[in-house]
Amino acid sequence: MSGLLAGKRLLVTGVITDASIAFSVARLAQENGAQVVLTGYGRLSLVERIAKRLPEPAPVIELDVTNREHLAALGDRVREHVDGLDGIVHSIGFAPQSCLGGGFLDAPWEDVATAVHVSTYSYQALATAALPLMASGSSVVGLTFDATKAWPVYDWMGVAKAGLESASRYLALHLGPKGIRSNLVAAGPLRTVAAKSIPGFEQFEDAWSARAPLGWNLTDSEPAARACLALLSDWFPATTGEIVHVDGGYHAIGA
Repeated sequence: MSGLLAGKRLLVTGVITDASIAFSVARLAQENGAQVVLTGYGRLSLVERIAKRLPEPAPVIELDVTNREHLAALGDRVREHVDGLDGIVHSIGFAPQSCLGGGFLDAPWEDVATAVHVSTYSYQALATAALPLMASGSSVVGLTFDATKAWPVYDWMGVAKAGLESASRYLALHLGPKGIRSNLVAAGPLRTVAAKSIPGFEQFEDAWSARAPLGWNLTDSEPAARACLALLSDWFPATTGEIVHVDGGYHAIGA
């Protein structure tokens, strides 16, 4: 895979710890020749510390995807480090606790709206904010969790992910004439910070370990990251609106 992304300039969101898929994407991207800019929100110093663990320390810019001012300033902030973008990795998702763990029937609209804003609408908002930086051949890649099924304890985050999958198809429709692709990677469950916030997450762990035909490593984010790199590269020039499953084959097996 050496040089797969040689000369590419990437914006990677969602790096919180070195166990995250986003961190693996950033690391592998640098190892394959890309320049990487990270975004962070809230505990920015934490992201900056994690960024120093990459092969080359990456710059970090503050971005709250629900903040219009942040989105409006994104282009100028990115240009402080690179002169354009060839790819964006959307690894952003959040739902208040009321929306998870069996609270589907009780979650108030205000909390559901937050989940949809952060986890779904942000995909379009991020791509639109970065659009002036991207040229034909660029790629937007997001991360989902198979939203074709209703999962125990996932509740409104599952609904938000279903919206994300639809949003990616519409982004593919509207950005296609500009030569820009939009695809998602549907990863199996991983023991990330996001997973730890889901009550009952161990139900996913048990199911995947038992049923994935290829097996499934709950602590290895690299397979999903490699799929992201492939979609960011020039090797899928005619693929858009697609969802690539990286889950050990679990999605293809009946109950």
